[in-house]
Amino acid sequence: MELNESRETLRKAGLGLAAISFDSVPVLSNFAKRKAIGFPLLSDPESKIIRDFGILNESVAKDNPFYGIPHPVTYIVDPKGVVISRKFDDDYRQRFTVGNILTEKLDLRTGAAQSQIETKHLKVTASASNAKIRPGERIRLILDIDLKPGMHVYAPGVEGYFPVDWKVTDSPAFQAAPAIYPPSKKLRLEAIQETVDVYDGRFTLQRETIVGAQAKVDPVVKEGGQLVIEGTLRYQACDDRMCYLPQTVPLKWTLQYEPHDRTRVPAELQRRVR
Repeated sequence: MELNESRETLRKAGLGLAAISFDSVPVLSNFAKRKAIGFPLLSDPESKIIRDFGILNESVAKDNPFYGIPHPVTYIVDPKGVVISRKFDDDYRQRFTVGNILTEKLDLRTGAAQSQIETKHLKVTASASNAKIRPGERIRLILDIDLKPGMHVYAPGVEGYFPVDWKVTDSPAFQAAPAIYPPSKKLRLEAIQETVDVYDGRFTLQRETIVGAQAKVDPVVKEGGQLVIEGTLRYQACDDRMCYLPQTVPLKWTLQYEPHDRTRVPAELQRRVR
């Protein structure tokens, strides 16, 4: 469903969308009608293309009705047919979202801004790669930071100052990976004969986050189907005259939560052991 929800964003970015599965044409037709799918679903019932791509799930026994199923893989292909990105999901229960991949590979944002906070030193815009989430999805939390003119903040690893530090509040509903910090700049402080790593202007922090299993997410979801992720951003800002006291900015993401669709196709369309 996340693919279907992303198709308009993909279209505006000049990208098409298609999916290949080992399901039969009747099964895909049933699913497309039931979920109002707006992009091509391609049937590979003998898993020929799946094998050609080298993504057959070999862990499934040949006497299993699901033998022939592929590993979940997302490809981004340029207009010349050249694969510019291949994202392989090691575990089908934890999948990279299209929004996550587009944010990482193309810096293309599919989720709306969640919140914005401005201090005397900077402005922080918190957003996510996906506005709607489901159990097992790997999304990205994003912080776009715009420093006021003449200001800089310190990069991780700097000693003697308070470097930028992004924390996320723990929750059983998700697992947040370590923050991804961009390359910093070298700044020479002539007054004290030091060279330090800093950020100035505009920079972005990202953090991959895995939504937990449904049994872990459901008790945490608020009324209305919302999962709230909270955290803080700590920094120390300086300009060419002075360094200011360290500041801590509260952060918040409110994501629409939706459980997986467990509806099966009619019995007469279900795959049988070959």
